[in-house]
Amino acid sequence: MLRPTALFNAASRAATYSVRQQTTVRAVPAVFARLYTTGLTRENVETRVLDIVKGFDKVDSSKVNATSNFINDLGLDSLDTVEVVMAIEEEFGVEIQDKDADEIKSIQQAVDYISKRDDAQ
Repeated sequence: MLRPTALFNAASRAATYSVRQQTTVRAVPAVFARLYTTGLTRENVETRVLDIVKGFDKVDSSKVNATSNFINDLGLDSLDTVEVVMAIEEEFGVEIQDKDADEIKSIQQAVDYISKRDDAQ
């Protein structure tokens, strides 16, 4: 006669099977792509800078052109010029160093500076 522990031991040694749900997996090759842009065109930069300056509330938009000087032609003071430069930084996603910002006194200089930056967006 088999004792209960013997039955338990025999049952525990029996093969156990687990049922899994079968899933289909497709192997898809990894595709890597690197996208390059041609960068900003000078015309694009100029248009965007002109729009920024025209949108500035202290500026008469009829006086704004590509050669306008912030102080002499548009009547901005130094603090206003700093605000314009900050708006340009935000628009193009760049940080303009203080020494460079001090040199930007006209729309043309702003366009020249942004056009030279590879990281401008």
